[in-house]
Amino acid sequence: MALSLRFARHGTIHRPFYHLVAADSRKAPGKKYIEKLGVYDPAGEPSMFTFDEARVQFWYAQGAVLTNTVEKMLKQKKVKLERTRKVTRQPKKK
Repeated sequence: MALSLRFARHGTIHRPFYHLVAADSRKAPGKKYIEKLGVYDPAGEPSMFTFDEARVQFWYAQGAVLTNTVEKMLKQKKVKLERTRKVTRQPKKK
């Protein structure tokens, strides 16, 4: 499955807010998602962006791709994301 971390738009006309979600990248942006990770409200003064850093790191380590906007927002919050290093097994010596 191709995972992506992206924003799903909610709210009304002229009053949007967004959920940060882990979703299948082949699905439509506003449709079913795997897990809700946070909330972004750009209309507040100042704008509010809260998220579960541990879950964002988990999904990123599992191979999720960040959208450009999510990547920029996480950089502003100074979040360090790392992929897990896959351990390759050495063949057994005979």
